[in-house]
Amino acid sequence: MTDRLFEAASAAMAKAHAPYSRFPVGAAILAADGTVHSGCNIEVVSFPEGWCAETSAIAHMVMAGGSRQIAEVAVVAEKLVACSPCGGCRQRLAEFSGPGTRVHLCDAATGVVETVTMGELLPHSFATDALGEAKG
Repeated sequence: MTDRLFEAASAAMAKAHAPYSRFPVGAAILAADGTVHSGCNIEVVSFPEGWCAETSAIAHMVMAGGSRQIAEVAVVAEKLVACSPCGGCRQRLAEFSGPGTRVHLCDAATGVVETVTMGELLPHSFATDALGEAKG
């Protein structure tokens, strides 16, 4: 499955719109129902008002209407080996996953180079249950 996620993240990275940073990123999510959703970073001139690859992938998962639970994630950047999600994306991913969810950090040329858990990436995430039951 990691190969499939890496391939989906790489294909998404190829579609990135990164004219300002010139730092294309792709992400792919394996949802709990077995579907794969990918996304790329999309920049606008008003930095930092663009979308990260992980955010785009989450949006695709939600819009697909199936599972909203992330089982695994792969992230790849053209110019950085083992690129991890930014702080904001760590929280976004945490909202749709659990502390044991695997996050695969990839090299654009070779694939997965490191796997960590959401709990390792964001040990003190905001707990959504503290806000009451989510609607939606």
